[in-house]
Amino acid sequence: MTIYDFTVTEMDGNEVSLDKYRGKPVLIVNTASKCGLAPQFEGLEKLYKKYKEQDFVVLGFPSNQFMNQEPLENNEITEFCQVNYDVSFPLHQKIKVNGKEAAPLYHYLTEQTGNKKIKWNFTKFLIGKDGEIIERFGPTVKPEKIEDAIVSAIEAS
Repeated sequence: MTIYDFTVTEMDGNEVSLDKYRGKPVLIVNTASKCGLAPQFEGLEKLYKKYKEQDFVVLGFPSNQFMNQEPLENNEITEFCQVNYDVSFPLHQKIKVNGKEAAPLYHYLTEQTGNKKIKWNFTKFLIGKDGEIIERFGPTVKPEKIEDAIVSAIEAS
């Protein structure tokens, strides 16, 4: 099993298979607009813009599971991210990332990284071109600190 076995819901309500990202390095991030770590949107967007021509993609998954830091509705989340951080990477509909109601993708991501719960917003999972998890990064790890790992994933054959 890889991330390619999962389907997610884009902001416009379309369900898409993550198989559409086959062969591309992917950074999966649970986000929240009212979180103190929200300025990471800027760093994530910089990485996305810098490497998207090399097939790198960032996928944002808003979640309201941590102190209600994502109170906005889906359309408001998109607007907030575009207006405040110029986000152009794909955002998805709000999900749960922990517990019995967690999205299947997040069950998989946590299971594959030692069954550790998502501690907070902006936990990041770097996925290789083969759909396998390369590394999990904690919420306080700034996007620019993982650039070398992203470059390695891009350069991997």
